Amino acid sequence: MMKQKLVMIGNGMAGLRTIEEILERLDSQFDITIIGKEPYPNYNRIMLSNILQKKMTLEDIIMNSYKWYEEHDIMLITDDPVQKVDRDNKVLTTSKGVTVDYDICIFATGSKAFVLPIKGFDFPSVIGWRTIDDTNKMIEIAKTKKHAVVIGGGLLGLECARGLLDQGMEVTVLHLADWLMEMQLDHKAGEMLKADLEKQGMKIELQANSKEIIGDEDVEAIKLSDGRVIETDLVVMAVGIRPYTEVAKDSGLEVNRGIVVNDYMQTSDPNIYAVGECAEHNGKVYGLVAPLYEQGKVLADYLTGKESDGYKGSTTFTSLKVSGCDLYSAGQIVENDEVHGVEIFNSVDNIYKKVYLSGGQVVGAVLYGDTDDGSRFYNMMKKHETLEDYTLVSLLHKGNEDATTSIADMDDDEIICGCNGVDKGTIVNAITTKGLTSVDEVTKATKAGNSCGKCKGQIGELLQYTLGDDFVAAKPSGICPCTDLTRDQIVTQIRAKGFKTSKEVRHVLDFKDKNGCPKCRPAINYYLNMVYPFEHHDEKDSRFANERYLANIQNDGTFSVIPQMRGGVTDADQLIRLGEVAKKYNVPLVKVTGSQRVGLYGLKKEELPKVWEDLGMRSASAYGKKTRSVKSCVGKEFCRFGTQYTIRLGIRLEKTFEYIDTPHKFKMGVSGCPRSCVESGVKDFGVISVENGYQIYIGGNGGTDVTVGKLLTTVETEDEVIQLCGAIMQYYRETGIYAERTAPWLERMGFDNVKDIVLNKDKQKALYLRIMEAKKAVEKEPWEAIVEDKNEQKIFEVEKVK
Repeated sequence: MMKQKLVMIGNGMAGLRTIEEILERLDSQFDITIIGKEPYPNYNRIMLSNILQKKMTLEDIIMNSYKWYEEHDIMLITDDPVQKVDRDNKVLTTSKGVTVDYDICIFATGSKAFVLPIKGFDFPSVIGWRTIDDTNKMIEIAKTKKHAVVIGGGLLGLECARGLLDQGMEVTVLHLADWLMEMQLDHKAGEMLKADLEKQGMKIELQANSKEIIGDEDVEAIKLSDGRVIETDLVVMAVGIRPYTEVAKDSGLEVNRGIVVNDYMQTSDPNIYAVGECAEHNGKVYGLVAPLYEQGKVLADYLTGKESDGYKGSTTFTSLKVSGCDLYSAGQIVENDEVHGVEIFNSVDNIYKKVYLSGGQVVGAVLYGDTDDGSRFYNMMKKHETLEDYTLVSLLHKGNEDATTSIADMDDDEIICGCNGVDKGTIVNAITTKGLTSVDEVTKATKAGNSCGKCKGQIGELLQYTLGDDFVAAKPSGICPCTDLTRDQIVTQIRAKGFKTSKEVRHVLDFKDKNGCPKCRPAINYYLNMVYPFEHHDEKDSRFANERYLANIQNDGTFSVIPQMRGGVTDADQLIRLGEVAKKYNVPLVKVTGSQRVGLYGLKKEELPKVWEDLGMRSASAYGKKTRSVKSCVGKEFCRFGTQYTIRLGIRLEKTFEYIDTPHKFKMGVSGCPRSCVESGVKDFGVISVENGYQIYIGGNGGTDVTVGKLLTTVETEDEVIQLCGAIMQYYRETGIYAERTAPWLERMGFDNVKDIVLNKDKQKALYLRIMEAKKAVEKEPWEAIVEDKNEQKIFEVEKVK
């Protein structure tokens, strides 16, 4: 069967996404030719600002390399725009005279920068910023010139201005409206943005109408309509874009503001289609990447014969990140008789949130300073979710849940990457089925994070949520991509400046992302807890979902509950209670865990509070980066090989150190003889009983890379074991990097150094006293249920008689 000839006019993001979608559905139906105006393969136009801001190179923003075109047998013509479309003969002609036949033609010509038609607009140093060449030209000018003016205080103009500041220029932004980004922000958020940008050194002039550009052969100054004159060497026009429709119009296609298309992106010619910024659907032209990708998916479905409801328009959103200024805007943001707003303003932390409501639904949102709720509001808008289960007092959080919504709370169909329309379920499925372990791998497999990149933090959270302890984050120079500061530098500043909240740390220490990311949020919370166990209020929303719910998320989205059984000891009453709860909630699996506890598996999230209430037991420390349950054998009490009372010691260790935060999980094991039935040699703190006392092993780790613990010393009494354990744990707490297990910690610190510290009696005692202070701070966790320690008392009574 002969392949149909498909020709794409344009080599940009919307067009290439359409081709990718077609290839994913049916890669053998078309003989594809792509014709581009620029001399480059497809690149991420959104990231041009990152090149200007010295964060990326040209190679970093290439989305489809020349090799990709070759691998998919696509003929690519670059640096040669289409000049004419002969619809009668179905032939395209380029500016260099190349002719290409087509059966199906797709216009993806995008837009061009609008240049104000004022005197001097054609000077060499007047640029309508749109392409790689424009970006390179600005960088070259910045090497020898000092002053720049950006006309336009919208998204593009502000990102350009920030980039020119980073290039070392003095920058003035001229904006015609009363506040910045008036199409995406309300007045309040616009004022906050202006104040923050001015603190960075940007000059901003509002209600500034540019009249003419002054100069002889090139730019020397710009004159405003009120008579003011501003000296400048460079003028960047960022006042908007216009769809590139000239060729389509000349060919006789129906063109208004853009090329008119129906719900299947078909133009007035049934053999010609249009997608992206050049297309006009139901009177609207979209300039953001998310709706353009939605159009591409619809067109790919239609051309490959896949059933589709067609394109119905898009709910747009804007996410801007300029050196710490975080804002988010989506949907309808103007109040009228039908639309009303609910707002919150926190002047202390410079956070502003306003949600627009109509007919009992969210129709718009503006967020400044804290944009974590952006995707949540966006998903509510897309799903037309009603507000019946929400309270406006906490800004649309459900009345029975925490003020923060974690990744675990999100439904699988909720969008994570708005630009590419990738939902949570797609990402989780890719992680589990393809063995993905990094954000870059997820992006490559699903395209999530492939455009503006703002969702990469959530992708990291999904990796953590899905993989648990198997997740290994990339190692930047600092503790995370938000900062270049190391763990030691941050802890030193926490002590020196007396920081008491994570927000203080991130703002004063100038983190790139003031909201933090999935790696630094729990880390800083831990460091604050460690330094100030009483003064710092634990930030529950910085903890992973497992710790907040006191339950482990399983691979099917259900949870496991593991009640506390110190030393692995239980009794008939407790077992009966566990059985009753298992029956009441139809628990699919009741299992003895690897730490000698009984776990209930397969519970739903909404059942967890009632399950804990019915159990009337405390949670085992099985979910977080903290002291875990202590594993022990029966020891001397029952075993003929036992040399010491291991159950008693295991219970003492667990009771003494339970719930104390550590850089990573801290596991302990107590064996009654050198046979070591509980594998004490691969525990963070391992005890092996011998005739004359207890051998102490440290730094043993199980997992994918097994590390055998090192013999530290032998002590004679239980009290010595307890104090030595406390000293080791506290030294690890004070010097460990968050998420670092004890094996790499011991290697980094040096075994001999750790040994000298913890075996020094004075230092050992001081460390032990400090960890006891930390214990006092967590002795009565408000969300824990408290029960009598009946089992523990029985063990001590039995051993006392013996």
